[in-house]
Order: sequence, then C-alpha cells, then structure tokens
Amino acid sequence: MTLKTIVLAGIAATGLATAAQAKDVIKMATIAPGTSAYLTMTTMASIVNRGQDEFEVQVDATGAATKHMVEVAQGKLDLSMTSPAVYNFMKSGTRMYKKLKNAPQLAENLRLLFWFPYGTYHFTVYAGEGIERLEDVKGRKVFLGPPGGGAWAAARDWLRATTGYEPGKDFENVKASWSSAFQGFQDRQIDVYTTGCLDPCPQFEQLSVTSRIRFLGVDEAGTKTEAVRKIMVPGREIGIIRAGAYGGSQTNQEDVHTLQAAVGVTARVDLDEDTAYALTRVFWDGVAAAREDSPWLEHITIEYAIKEGPMKLHPGALRYYREQGLDVPAVNM
Repeated sequence: MTLKTIVLAGIAATGLATAAQAKDVIKMATIAPGTSAYLTMTTMASIVNRGQDEFEVQVDATGAATKHMVEVAQGKLDLSMTSPAVYNFMKSGTRMYKKLKNAPQLAENLRLLFWFPYGTYHFTVYAGEGIERLEDVKGRKVFLGPPGGGAWAAARDWLRATTGYEPGKDFENVKASWSSAFQGFQDRQIDVYTTGCLDPCPQFEQLSVTSRIRFLGVDEAGTKTEAVRKIMVPGREIGIIRAGAYGGSQTNQEDVHTLQAAVGVTARVDLDEDTAYALTRVFWDGVAAAREDSPWLEHITIEYAIKEGPMKLHPGALRYYREQGLDVPAVNM
C-alpha cells in the first residue's frame, strides 16, 4: 500500500467518523432486563435506529424508572419509561416523590410518546417447594422488584390487598436488581421471583425448559374484594396468566388472576417536535415486521398506545396519531 493510499484511506475514515459523530443522540433510560418494559423499549430503540439515519437512540438499562422520569423532566435524559400510576404520584408529590418538593412542577415537563402494556405480575415459584397460594409466601424470601421502583410498589400493594402481608414483617423483602434477583431465583436462593411481563415471557420460557414452575394469584372472586378495589389506581387492572401458557412445565391447572399494569415511553416536553414525530412514526412502521421474531409484540398495538391516561401526548407524537386517523382522547391532547 502506497503512502498516498494510506493518506486517502485515513481521510475517508476520518470523514466517516465525523459523519457518525454528527448524528444526533437520543438518550433513553429503561429498567434492567427482566420485564417486558425492558424488551419493548430496547426493541423500540433497535427499530428506530434501523429505520432512519438522522439520530441514534442510546439505551441505558440501569436504575429505576421513578428516578429516570425525574431526569427526563430535568432535561438530563430524552426518554424513559413511565406509568399512569407513577406519573400521578409525581403530579401529586406522593409515595416515592413525597420528599421531592418540586415533583408536581417536574411532572409538567413530561409528555407521552405511547402507552404499552407492562404485562401481568408473575409471582413465580418452583413447583414442589410447598408454595401453592399467595398466602404461602409467609416467612419466605420474596423479590417484588427493585426497592423504590413503581413495580415494587405495585407488587407490594397487590400482596397487601390479597393477603394482608407486609414486606419485612410477614416475609423477607429481597432487595436486588432485576438481573441479580433472577439469577438468585435460578440458584434457588430466592423463593418467590416477581416480574411483570407479556406472555410468552422469555425468562419463563427459559426456566420452563429445565424446571417446573408455578404462578401465584387469586381466583376471579378474589379480584372483587374491597381491598383489591382500593389499590386499582389509574394504570392498574386485573390480568390473567393462562393455565398451560408455558406448557407442561407450568403446574397451574386453572387460570391465574393477578395484577397487570400500563406503562409508556415519556419524553421531555422540549424535545424537538420533528424528532418526537420521527421516533413515533419509525417505531410503529417497524413493529409489524418485528412481531414475526418476537411473539410478545402482538400485545403492543397502536390502539393501546393512545388509551386515555393522565399524561398529555408530545406534539410530535400527537401529529403522527392524527395522521393515522386515530381518535385521540381529549385528555391526552
């Protein structure tokens, strides 16, 4: 290779690097692997990055969504996971935001791109361990979600409503990240592993290959109690894990009634409108093809994306949904 060739190659490489560096970066935060929220948001990033060349979505999958929402509102992040319930807690300065004095003001800096189902809360145990019902978790090591997160609060509320149990009093509240808790459950160091996911959940498909598992819940009558009714804040509802959803390795003979929730992708209010529009358009344009390799994506629909909720849509996202002729609820505009 001649000196001239080397110099030209270096110039070309420099040009490519400069072009790559010139691409705008969209900073997204989501929770760690272990939920359908992680899968949905990382899949969104992949679809968007493949579908356009103007910007790149970079994903940080660490930490809790409750904190990420604050960072989006402060302009430190562009996108994060949200939920109707947690957003309402921020607007009212309650629950995990009660010590954050400007939480209601920060809530005004958030706008929605789309809602999607978080999935049902799977309170999961290994068959044959003597845990057949939710009441049997007493005295056991139970992982409800990372401490301080919205998932932990929802799982705690469900257990409290259905059993009357309190973490740290009636059972050991395991404090861990999603990934470390799942590893601990695989190693049989945790008795109950709780996560929200859309069936078929890859984690449980993996477990069912080598182990017999059971999901804990209530019957239909158990969903109609006054205690359960009281925890059904906006964004929460009753879901069902079907008997046999994971084949013969799932020991439930009846459908399991449990908590399920809505979550979403939120953006900072001052994110460029055209960028928000492109994020929304490219994602929904690519979802259909992605469903072929990811069956759980059948639950991610554009109709669900604009369901009525407490957060207003970002103007860019709203423009896209209007172009599609969708009937956007007035409260979302």
